[in-house]
Amino acid sequence: MLNRLTRWFQAPPEAKASRAEAAVALYVSGRAVWTPRDYAALAREGFQKNAIVHRAVRLVGEAAASLPLTLMQGGGELSNHPLLSLLTRPNPREGGQRFLESVYGHLLVSGNAYVEAVSIDGAPCELYALRPDRMRVVPGADGWPAAYEYSVGAETIRFPSAQSEMLQPILHLTLFHPSDDHYGLSPMEAAATALDIHNAAGAWNKALLDNAARPSGALVVGGAALTDSQFDRLKGELETNYQGAGNAGRPLLLEGGLDWKPLSLSPKDMDFVQAKTAAAREIALAFGVPPLLLGLPGDSTHANYAEANRAFYRQTVIPLVKRTAEAMVQWLSPAFGETLQLIPDLDAIEALAIERESLWRRVSAASFLTDDEKREAVGYGRIRAV
Repeated sequence: MLNRLTRWFQAPPEAKASRAEAAVALYVSGRAVWTPRDYAALAREGFQKNAIVHRAVRLVGEAAASLPLTLMQGGGELSNHPLLSLLTRPNPREGGQRFLESVYGHLLVSGNAYVEAVSIDGAPCELYALRPDRMRVVPGADGWPAAYEYSVGAETIRFPSAQSEMLQPILHLTLFHPSDDHYGLSPMEAAATALDIHNAAGAWNKALLDNAARPSGALVVGGAALTDSQFDRLKGELETNYQGAGNAGRPLLLEGGLDWKPLSLSPKDMDFVQAKTAAAREIALAFGVPPLLLGLPGDSTHANYAEANRAFYRQTVIPLVKRTAEAMVQWLSPAFGETLQLIPDLDAIEALAIERESLWRRVSAASFLTDDEKREAVGYGRIRAV
């Protein structure tokens, strides 16, 4: 018992620390962690070459960027604040909506988005969205990011992450990744197989159209076999004079001993149409966009479209805007010395007008609630006494 008391008195004071910190530091200590995915390939094969991915990213990004944000402090709404002015005009080249479209676009294509804050005397005055493929995370000894390095060509700019500063120079936004400590997972990666199938089906269909939209055939040689020179000449004549859309319907001139046997496509070979449609639906599922909003085959009625639009905002746009706005305000509010909240204005969403009207009607009929409680129930702050 005396030995235990002696060890207890000699023990160092307790300090808050993560128990997993040592393991993380051992794994990544002192090394730059590069993104394990090819952003350029995802952008090229997905956003630039695939209509479904392009439209899904544009649809989510534009809808999220156009949703108005409300700045709150202590339960009351602020209509005039430097943070609102900064988000309205983040930099001289971009407006607020275009800036947010870039942030959401990077987040959807890469799974990561980086925002740089330009400050004067600790107060942010400009915001810039940086390309994810040019940024890397440099972890410190404790496993957390110690710096960010942005490389353009041969030039590299280092942004140190000092916890003592009121405003960090870089905000790193990520989508959830179950097996990466620093980088997020793009929806395009989850749909990579479906994306390849969709692109391959389109390429196959294009090749079929280039071949006069008819199945291939076989030239049957009767009698003696062709020599190498005869085979090369015949192959060259077929490629030059009978392939391509410009030669569609041109009669085939055959020499003696040659016979053309057309080959038809079986129903199994034509399954690429159904495979392409299924792949497009998987891509839409990964991005959280109802297939009906992308023009994919389905029940195209007004009621179904309205319901799909409501589900799109409820399940995809609003959660994305909430988590992004929360990260932005937590990053910027210490520079203003205030505790602020940035929330989306749901009343501005036309697709949710019916739901909001039903909520207002039920809250207005609740006689047991005060005016302030009713305002809070519908997402507004309390009435401030003048």
